[in-house]
Amino acid sequence: MGEFRLSADFAVRPGARVAVIGPSGSGKSTLLSLVAGFLMPDQGVVAWDGRDLGGVAPGKRPVSILFQDQNLFPHLSVAQNVGLGVRPDLRLSAEQTDRVSQAIERVGLSGMEDRRPSALSGGQQSRVALARVLLRARPVLLLDEPFGALGPALKIEMLNLLSEIARESGATVLMVTHDPEDARFFAPETVVVEGGVAHAPTATGPLLDDPPPGLRAYLG
Repeated sequence: MGEFRLSADFAVRPGARVAVIGPSGSGKSTLLSLVAGFLMPDQGVVAWDGRDLGGVAPGKRPVSILFQDQNLFPHLSVAQNVGLGVRPDLRLSAEQTDRVSQAIERVGLSGMEDRRPSALSGGQQSRVALARVLLRARPVLLLDEPFGALGPALKIEMLNLLSEIARESGATVLMVTHDPEDARFFAPETVVVEGGVAHAPTATGPLLDDPPPGLRAYLG
């Protein structure tokens, strides 16, 4: 099997909310991995605010990532899982502990600080992960189908909360989704990934109203 390659040449403006859609295996997650630093480009650069991120380790990049499985630690409480966004060793100062409480309150989980993830619903687990991202306060947020397992009503609720957090923080958001309605609801711009090419962002509404042939075949 040949090595998968992805070609991309575009810029995203600061504070933009951008969906990333395309067929399975087209390179959507690869695009996020390049931005996050889990993969390195063979040619060209990934840059933020004019700075080449090529030599910057994933943990040092101005990026937070939210996956579908939320990456919560089952043996830690809600407060501890959120606190990891401040310090991985959880040795929090009083001020940092207060910030954790504020983030938990911001996502609507006050009173659940001591619960373990197994005692939470899927939507509540998503809120914990969002609170941790909120505390990390990185300017770029990468989402890899974070709400794909949620029902329609709960997914809309989470997308609304995500929109509020992104607007308040000014974060630039790239969200991989398989659902075009998620893109239409959340993201004014969309990147189409197909055939190993990530195309430049374009207005979501017109794109989905009259998709190009490759995207039309995927959407059905």
